[in-house]
Amino acid sequence: MKLFFHHIAIGFCVIITSGICFGAASITSVTAIDTPDDAGESIMLEWEATGESPIIITRAPKPEGPFEVIGKGLASDGHYTDNGVEDGKPYYYRIGIVTDHDTTYTTAAGPAISKSNWFRKHRLNALILTILMFALLVYFIEAAKKGKNLYIRRIAGLSALEEAIGRATEMGKKILYIPGILSISEIQTIASLSILGYVAKLTATYGANMEVPNIDPLTYSAARETVKQSYMEAGKPDKFRDDMVTYITYDQFAYAAAVTGKMVRERPAAHFFIGSFYAESLILAETGYSTGAIQIAGTADLAQLPFFVTTCDYTLIGEELYAASAYLSREPVLLGSIKAQDIIKAILMMVIGAGIISFAFGSEFIRNLLLTK
Repeated sequence: MKLFFHHIAIGFCVIITSGICFGAASITSVTAIDTPDDAGESIMLEWEATGESPIIITRAPKPEGPFEVIGKGLASDGHYTDNGVEDGKPYYYRIGIVTDHDTTYTTAAGPAISKSNWFRKHRLNALILTILMFALLVYFIEAAKKGKNLYIRRIAGLSALEEAIGRATEMGKKILYIPGILSISEIQTIASLSILGYVAKLTATYGANMEVPNIDPLTYSAARETVKQSYMEAGKPDKFRDDMVTYITYDQFAYAAAVTGKMVRERPAAHFFIGSFYAESLILAETGYSTGAIQIAGTADLAQLPFFVTTCDYTLIGEELYAASAYLSREPVLLGSIKAQDIIKAILMMVIGAGIISFAFGSEFIRNLLLTK
């Protein structure tokens, strides 16, 4: 009986010992290569392993060392990316299997040299989209230059422009146009000047009075020429006066104080706030609202939109400002750009919609096409 239990005890020891041996990891086929499709300064290690023993990853500039520890993990990970290298320099790698008593290293893998790859396969979707965007842009701009009628939906706020100018004409009061507070280098200011040209042309046609107070000297010069050119196109160059476009001051709140003073004293019938605005937006719009004037605003500054929406009769929100500029000026470059952007947005919306539907049915094909790194 004692002999029987002795044999059982030995069997358990063999099983436990065998389990420990079987759990020990082994690593083979270690390779070190430049990480593909990246910007450089990165080397990728791959290996085949059995078991899940902890490992350390070491690196050296020469195959004989000295090696330094650069990372840790498990043998079952199968790969590791070293992001701490310099391009053009050779590196060698060893992987050490950590046990309770010792660390066993593989033979050195390498040399691996990192470099920047000029073509990234995982960004091919972005390249295709960019090429498509440029192709559509060139096509629609050339079509607009040749006189093709490119349809752009008329925004409701544009109809209010004529209404506001007509009301000012009937009342015999001034129109106040504020083209934002930034310089001519700001894209919103450029869009605002295009709308200013349309407003000035209607003002010349109706015989209304207008004033364009400016905070920036460069914007002042551009606005003055824009208004003057509009009066010439309307066939009334003699109606243009130099005091229609004025320069106030470069200080933000001093400018706001001067313009709000004009609103209270002169009581213009219509106010246009179109361009880029900051903290002075609510001061201007709220003062204008208190005078009872028709107010039309347009800006792409999201933080200022709530103030304009609350205090103005009509507001051009975000991209509507640029669309209005293209619609009113009929400039081929602007029309072509807006049209190309609309086509790209429609394509993206359809692709995203198809991706959502396909993903719901278990397919990740479209989702993977849209992924970038």
